[in-house]
Amino acid sequence: MNSRLIQILVTTACIGCPSARSAAQEPAPPPEHHHPTEAAPAYGWSWSTDGNLFFGRNYQQRKFADFSAWESQNWGMLAGTRPLGRGTLTVESMVSLEPFTIHAEGSPELFQTGESYQRVPLVNYQHPHDLLMALGARYRVERRRATFFFGAALVGSPALGPTAFMHRESARDNPQAPLSHHSLDSTHITPGVLTVGVATGPLTFEASAFRGEEPDENRTNIERPRINSWSTRISWRRGPWDAQVSGGRLHEPEWFEPYMVTRLTASIGFNGTVATRALAATAAWGENREYNGFNNVDDSYLIEWDLHATAKTMFYGRAERTTKQVLGLGFHPAGFTHPHFYSHIDAVTLGLVRDLPGIEWGRVGAGADITVYPRTSPELTDLYEGSHSYHFFVRWRPRGTSAGHVH
Repeated sequence: MNSRLIQILVTTACIGCPSARSAAQEPAPPPEHHHPTEAAPAYGWSWSTDGNLFFGRNYQQRKFADFSAWESQNWGMLAGTRPLGRGTLTVESMVSLEPFTIHAEGSPELFQTGESYQRVPLVNYQHPHDLLMALGARYRVERRRATFFFGAALVGSPALGPTAFMHRESARDNPQAPLSHHSLDSTHITPGVLTVGVATGPLTFEASAFRGEEPDENRTNIERPRINSWSTRISWRRGPWDAQVSGGRLHEPEWFEPYMVTRLTASIGFNGTVATRALAATAAWGENREYNGFNNVDDSYLIEWDLHATAKTMFYGRAERTTKQVLGLGFHPAGFTHPHFYSHIDAVTLGLVRDLPGIEWGRVGAGADITVYPRTSPELTDLYEGSHSYHFFVRWRPRGTSAGHVH
């Protein structure tokens, strides 16, 4: 896998995804996760919920150092909408029990980096998400040619990057976070966010001011909001297709690397049907430019998908090419400039989930996946050669409509 191959696959996906019907195949239901219309009721509040929960065994087979865990990745949302004055008010909250269902160090994941534990940068672990993942409100006013909106969140997501991985239909059956998370969508839990925007036709233009630092190691508190970073995003949506380009300036995201970072992202998604089969797919690129005296750059490429092979069987997968600091990651004092050491990792995940019949209180499925690493930088061979990752799990998600997410 290389960046040229990924570009070819993205182009092929863009050309080949228009829906084609075949009466010989059993229809599968469309993906259940929708973006919100924010349509207000005639009066009073209209409430909706959404959620996702995994419980299972996470096994990371690493050369000389296997490690595993029983754990649960999970989140739940509550959103309410009502008319207010000449517009519509939407409030949204989101919580996760991961501070209690995942070890404080994090979920084992080979090559993953980002945030820290006991003042040591995480390597080979995905950090738990905060107890409070979102709490904010948005007010929107519709006019004949455009819709204007303003949002404020104690904890929220600025206009930067694609939809966060746990909300993307292409990733919702996959219990593992992308290795590219901290190049694409790691700002989805940000303490202090202000966003303004305008939507006209299929286009949405947004700008945000927010706190650039990642959440701290205390997963149950709320960091002090402050405005020291900014971002902009242009989004497009038509039928089952959506796309976005975005960029932002982040103030010292990681405490152990106290440097300004410019993040650039672009993505295209499909959420519809192909030959009567429901398919959700995302292709994305993210780049961090760290101003540490050498302007170090890391790029990540991602393609992921979730295909309903039948009404109850989903095949999912993810292919990534990332550039990360795996060796030598540590504290770099401000003013002490030196080039950082980056490694390249290719990762491919293939998995299956089968929904169980006869359960009325949600979609309960049993699943498993495997992740292989077909190519890494030579310096990683001695520690990671032949490594694999496995998940065996039960997944729950609600039936019917969902709360949707305001992006």
